[in-house]
Amino acid sequence: MKKKIAIILPYKEIYSEKYAGAASIWVKDYCNFSKLKDETIIYGNLPNKLKPISKNFYDIKIKKTIFSKNKEYIESFFTDYLIKKYEIIEIHNRPEYFNYLISKNVDAKLIFIFHNNPTQMRGSKKVEERIKIIENAEKVFFVSRWTMKKFFEGLPYKSKSNCDVLYPSIKGPKKFNKNKKKQIIFTGKLNSSKGFDIFGLAIIRILNKYKKWSAVVAGNEPREKFLFKHNRLKVYNWIKHKEILKLYNNSSISVVPSRWEEPFGRTAMESAAYGCATITSARGGLLETFDNKLVLKNLTSKAIFDYLNKLIKNRNLLKHNQKINFKNLKHKIEDLVLYLDAIKKNLLSKEIKILRNKRPKILHISNFNEKNNQRLFNISIASKISNGLIRNKCDVINFSYRNYLSQKFFPKLDQNILEVVKNYRPDLVILGHNNILERKSLLKIKDKKIKTSLWYEDHVSYFGPSWESNLKLIEKNNDLIDKYFITTHPDVIKTNINKKKINFLPIPVDENIENLNIYNHKFRYKDLFFALSHGVNFGGLRNKTKDEREVFLEKLLKYEHKIKFHILGINNDPPKWNYDLYKEMMICKMSLNLSRGKPLKYASSNRIASYMGNGILTFIDEKVKFQDFFNTSQMLFYKNADDLIEQIIDIKDNIQKINKISKNGKNRYFEIFNNSIISDYITSHSLHTDPKFKYAWQK
Repeated sequence: MKKKIAIILPYKEIYSEKYAGAASIWVKDYCNFSKLKDETIIYGNLPNKLKPISKNFYDIKIKKTIFSKNKEYIESFFTDYLIKKYEIIEIHNRPEYFNYLISKNVDAKLIFIFHNNPTQMRGSKKVEERIKIIENAEKVFFVSRWTMKKFFEGLPYKSKSNCDVLYPSIKGPKKFNKNKKKQIIFTGKLNSSKGFDIFGLAIIRILNKYKKWSAVVAGNEPREKFLFKHNRLKVYNWIKHKEILKLYNNSSISVVPSRWEEPFGRTAMESAAYGCATITSARGGLLETFDNKLVLKNLTSKAIFDYLNKLIKNRNLLKHNQKINFKNLKHKIEDLVLYLDAIKKNLLSKEIKILRNKRPKILHISNFNEKNNQRLFNISIASKISNGLIRNKCDVINFSYRNYLSQKFFPKLDQNILEVVKNYRPDLVILGHNNILERKSLLKIKDKKIKTSLWYEDHVSYFGPSWESNLKLIEKNNDLIDKYFITTHPDVIKTNINKKKINFLPIPVDENIENLNIYNHKFRYKDLFFALSHGVNFGGLRNKTKDEREVFLEKLLKYEHKIKFHILGINNDPPKWNYDLYKEMMICKMSLNLSRGKPLKYASSNRIASYMGNGILTFIDEKVKFQDFFNTSQMLFYKNADDLIEQIIDIKDNIQKINKISKNGKNRYFEIFNNSIISDYITSHSLHTDPKFKYAWQK
């Protein structure tokens, strides 16, 4: 099978059983369980006579050189890449490798994984270097929240949609060892940074006090020498990782008293998973390794001795901590593999396969996206309404008024429309999200006994953005407009327009546009999706623009440690459009429909059609009153940010329930709000013809 994915280990990382470091173990465990292992090759450098842990390993041999071996190493990889043309390159813990590949403009998706403090690594110490990594990587992962927090120090934002925590993980033992030895274990480098000096002092006192207890130490450190000796203290040099796990399985207590800020702390995670009562410091990411109850408040030999003494004397307390740690494995290798495989499968996937495509005469004057090259085709209400009219066997001409906006006073707009009216003789003129015609032009149209209607999708009620200017716009010449269709319920609008003319307009879906079934997509690794923009026609983020949606999102993002958010349009992440938007949605389980302004009856962002229509579970504020159309087996409703967070946490891991609600919601939305129904609603009310459908929003 062709190798599509390359994993690059650090040059000094030894990918062998005996000398494997944290990054090697991470890669080895992932590849053991990944469904992409046959498409993956691992690049590293092995000293002579050492065998790699797995077969899918490529040994980059570096000859003696006066130049940087790291540079020679990544250059050798790049030479091989030019031949193999990998689609994904996953780089571990060496920003300088990443920067080199970027400088070479590699045509591959780049994933970077930080195993250490980014602010202390060559190639990511500076703010601009870290921003460069974010801007050029598909994904940036960190082995702990602490590590990610260090990465964002000094940056103009605190999170990014392509940055996430990916914890080191483990396949825990199936059974708890009930016959553990009265044994205490310390593993890792035997230096003061790891707290070995204070552990040694404490363990000698413990062994002197408790004759039936022993201790084991596994590791080395040529730069520091601590000669702790006792006839029941066994010190191993570097041993295989499998042997370390056996020692954990047989030991009762593990001690991880690091002084330095551990990026994660694999020894703590592994010893707890194997049923040790594990004592740790609170440095760096250690508190994220497992739900620890035995945390050292003071990093002294006395504090370690006191904890050990307490556990040895209180057998029930010792057993309780052992079993709690064993039963509550926090970071499972299966979860890591599913998550990372899902990301890679999405990166490897090609463009979304889109299914290509069925009275009165109607002139539809609106914005049909020619100016922005159809960037907004999938959220264009104008296009969906016209498509629905055609499906209902209407004859339709689309006239795009946006083409005239560059002309200061639209000198040709009215003239050209009147020419079209003269030539085409429509039964109905629809003004789509505009009231752009001059009064004299409308009078000429009315003189020909042609009906006129206007639909409008922005706020025209209190508390919405620009609501006063929007309302003023549609009120102009209202005596000459027969019917209004607006995306807010007429009950909440105060206007000079005759209320009998105003009708509610649902956001329509189109079977050729909303044609995804996201609930069938297997590789969804984000929990909640939301896309924010500062005006769809503008198409980007406006400087110094902040609205109530961002305030709401800030409340949600406080729970990033519990929920995997995928939010576009904040933290300098630009909005996405058309199929790029769909691609982002497809990695998520759920979506948030959040509109600008105060929640009003039936007033919704037009993104709701993209969400519901493409089959992704959607949350909406209950004050929008969509409970009138959907039940909780089709859509979920929240009271406030806290209630939303609670619901997300409650359902996010129940993929069967999520899929069921998503599918039901899509079916229901198409049943009542498809563009054939919406278009028939406009024509039947405007032309006073018999409706072809029942309208769910009319009682």
